[in-house]
Amino acid sequence: MFHIRDAPAVVECTFRDNACRRWHASPMIVAFSVAPSVSNEHGSVHDAVAAAVKVVRDSGLPHRTSSMFTEIEGDWDEVMDVVKRATDAAGKFGPRVSLVLKADIRPGHTGELTGKIDRLQKAIESLES
Repeated sequence: MFHIRDAPAVVECTFRDNACRRWHASPMIVAFSVAPSVSNEHGSVHDAVAAAVKVVRDSGLPHRTSSMFTEIEGDWDEVMDVVKRATDAAGKFGPRVSLVLKADIRPGHTGELTGKIDRLQKAIESLES
């Protein structure tokens, strides 16, 4: 059981409830960072991160990687499966893994990985004119 904020009240649901099905069937963007707790002798975790990012790239889902996070877009099951497999890949490099995850779940909207950036750029341009 988990909670979903649905103004004005918090909706409590299980996976069998229709409210949860609506969220799970919706497109989402997840920004996540995964790294093992044990690094190499130089203090770097880049090999583990590379293994995790390869899982994302091989998934076929829209994605973008920056210096701190990888963003991936798809439906709940697709995205969470990739995050799980990326975490497993990073976990091969140490006995413990840190996972930071932030999700934007927006029913009825796809292509938001680039759409949000396009809208932001237009807003910046309108401020400059």
